[in-house]
Amino acid sequence: MLDRARSWLAQDPDPETRSELAALIEAAEAGDEEASAGLADRFSARLAFGTAGLRGELGSGSNRMNRVLVAQAAAGLAAYVVEKAGVDAAPPTIVVGYDGRRNSRVFAKDSAEIFAGAGLRAVLLPRLLPTPVLAFAVRRLGAAAGVMVTASHNPPDDNGYKVYLGGPDDGSQIVSPADAEIAAHIERVAAAGDISTLPRSLGYEVAGESVVDDYIEATAAVAPAPAGAAGLTWVYTAMHGVGWETFSRILERAGYPAPIPVADQLEPDGAFPTVSFPNPEEPGAMDLAFAQARESGAELVIANDPDADRLAVAVPDPDADGGWRRLTGNQIGLLLGWRAARRAAEDGHAAGASLACSLVSSPGLRTVAEHYGLDFHATLTGFKWISRAPGIVFGFEEALGYLVNPETVRDKDGISAAIAMLGMVSEARGRGATLSDLLAEFDDTFGAFASDQISVRVDDVSTIGRIMDALRADHPSAIGEVAVERVDDLREGVDELPPGDVLRIWLVDGSRVIVRPSGTEPKLKLYLDVRGDSSADAAERIAALSAGARELLDAIG
Repeated sequence: MLDRARSWLAQDPDPETRSELAALIEAAEAGDEEASAGLADRFSARLAFGTAGLRGELGSGSNRMNRVLVAQAAAGLAAYVVEKAGVDAAPPTIVVGYDGRRNSRVFAKDSAEIFAGAGLRAVLLPRLLPTPVLAFAVRRLGAAAGVMVTASHNPPDDNGYKVYLGGPDDGSQIVSPADAEIAAHIERVAAAGDISTLPRSLGYEVAGESVVDDYIEATAAVAPAPAGAAGLTWVYTAMHGVGWETFSRILERAGYPAPIPVADQLEPDGAFPTVSFPNPEEPGAMDLAFAQARESGAELVIANDPDADRLAVAVPDPDADGGWRRLTGNQIGLLLGWRAARRAAEDGHAAGASLACSLVSSPGLRTVAEHYGLDFHATLTGFKWISRAPGIVFGFEEALGYLVNPETVRDKDGISAAIAMLGMVSEARGRGATLSDLLAEFDDTFGAFASDQISVRVDDVSTIGRIMDALRADHPSAIGEVAVERVDDLREGVDELPPGDVLRIWLVDGSRVIVRPSGTEPKLKLYLDVRGDSSADAAERIAALSAGARELLDAIG
């Protein structure tokens, strides 16, 4: 372990991580057990490159995000792009973006230099920008690939490296087998040794403002402000992220009234000083926004996560603690899916068009698609799959991700989704209705769908495998008072989905429970969905199903 650490130290160009690692090595050499454990944590493994790229805690070592690991990833990705292009092709383009997290610009600049040194046309976005702008730029610039340096809504000490592919992939995130092929190239670079021997060049380009301007123009066109937007009072928070500068220009272009901002969270700040976990889904993350909404008498709260690829929405609710209630990702997704389906039908484009969502998201989207004569696709979790649904006009996942303009961005986009939501709210205002009224209208039209989620965090990840094995070995005959109708094991391949470690449990009353390990955290997740005759009936059903699911987990132990 000490040899690995010394080898890493010798090639690390970052003074901060060099100092951190040198101190650990010195203490471990002196027999400090805590330092030795720290080295083992950093060097007994390396951050795995997969379909989500890289993501992890900042720090020294192969199991952390740092300049050595990023340089290896950039060189591996460059080798993959060159290999796919062929020896006689013109130099392919790779575009690089970055957000406001710690080291994001440093990692992006290192990558651009390595891409240019590998003979590629490397284009660095002009400043810190939302992730959707990078996804847009991959298509706009005809790039073979793109990299976004971000950890999205992860804790403050994390960063990441998200990879997109151009060409036939249209700027979507990578999927298999590209992930494994890129990972193999990265491993070869890492095995070769010192990153200081990697060719670098300052001959990368900095993208012009026209790329950002084109994204703004296309996104403003998603929902130009109707007459009902006049006088709308709403609150916005960027959650210390990069969304506001771009979003504010789009609002002006589309004609919406400016929001009342949460000033303490409006500008990028990688320390995230007002939130411990900058994710709108986390308890407390939107407290400042709710306080601002109460003070200003707002009709609506809109939030983006730090890289602005997710959207959260909240409405006044006298029954909620503090008088405000955040809508679930499924509620927002169903409303936006309703909007997309209705527009496709009205425009005569329903034939061949489709709605798509991850298999753990609300089954209500299928009902909407069937109502308007559109196709429907349920995919594995992640927008790398959702964005590839044939004929997609709208896609979403329950974790606050929405794709409302696939002709522009083939990834989740919290800014275009916010514009679409403002359009819906404004149209409703024009006829004297609220967003809460729209939710009730949805229930009246399609049925009352309700969802819940149970997350079980574990200290030992083997516990997750043990629970999954127990459920596979002995399928439950009932959950709570409702009998189980059938169990789909997606590991065996179901509904033409790629195999996955997922169990889908159908109950005789039409309810559904999906069990899967988290892809990013040591958690087992259960997704619960019901359909009721009314919102009250659905609420009662989901509460009973949730209680039954918890009893099932307790019985497994």
